[in-house]
Amino acid sequence: MRIGLLGTGPWARAAYAPALAGHAGLRFTGVWGRRPEAARALAEEYDVAAYDDVDALLADVDAVAVALPPSVQAELAVRAARAGRHLLLDKPLAVSAAEGRAVVEAADRAGVASVVFLTARFQKEPEAWIDEQAAVAGWFTARAQWLGAVFTSDSPFAASPWRREKGALWDVGPHALSVLLPVLGDVRQVTAAAHGPADTVHLVLDHATGASSALTLSLTAPPAAAGADVELRGEAGTALLPGSSEGAVPALARAAEALLTAARTGRPHACDAAFGLRVTEILAMAEARLTDTAE
Repeated sequence: MRIGLLGTGPWARAAYAPALAGHAGLRFTGVWGRRPEAARALAEEYDVAAYDDVDALLADVDAVAVALPPSVQAELAVRAARAGRHLLLDKPLAVSAAEGRAVVEAADRAGVASVVFLTARFQKEPEAWIDEQAAVAGWFTARAQWLGAVFTSDSPFAASPWRREKGALWDVGPHALSVLLPVLGDVRQVTAAAHGPADTVHLVLDHATGASSALTLSLTAPPAAAGADVELRGEAGTALLPGSSEGAVPALARAAEALLTAARTGRPHACDAAFGLRVTEILAMAEARLTDTAE
């Protein structure tokens, strides 16, 4: 499968480009970016073509991987789907339900496969744990803490305008939901939401299984306090999300493999654009609740 990369920022350089270039089932074809000089530099590093025109790239590939801010991603994903290109997307799918729905509708109409890269869902140990806990009945409650130090360290993502605007809710919220939803079921209601320090938010969710979950999300945690933890409690006792033995690149390679499989078989992956849309809808509900609380 010929695949092109849309995006040239830190995430595109650190994760997407090496994952695409190293995957035996993909032919990394070219790069497009909003900064042509950055696209040329990244393309030269991998000996692929640099494109000034995104439609020219779409004409030369079977699929695109998108490493761009969510609103830009949603617009270009619709464009790529309408051109008949399969979609390897990043989280969040979009920052509004309307944008996310447009991606899902375009992909459905075109009959293209889609996968949204949610890291824990493609790392070996967390993925196996999620599958195991989803098969266990009787979960009563869950606690999830996704604490990043993006704004309190020298992170390359600290300068990201959309992260500055939307904060932890939209950046790490998708990660927490990607773990909780397969185990506890869909979210029926955001029952409580409150602001913490800086961009930190606290959420209480009511799930379809009758379980509840409490989330703490932040990009401004002290570096020594950063990390991700998920704890489930129920009839079977307590279960803790394990850490991963691998970084983002191998996980992203698995997401690319999932896209190849979905494109070949026509069977949607669990983390397709429709799942990304549901995550977006829940985050939008939480954002509305936070706004009501602030007022």
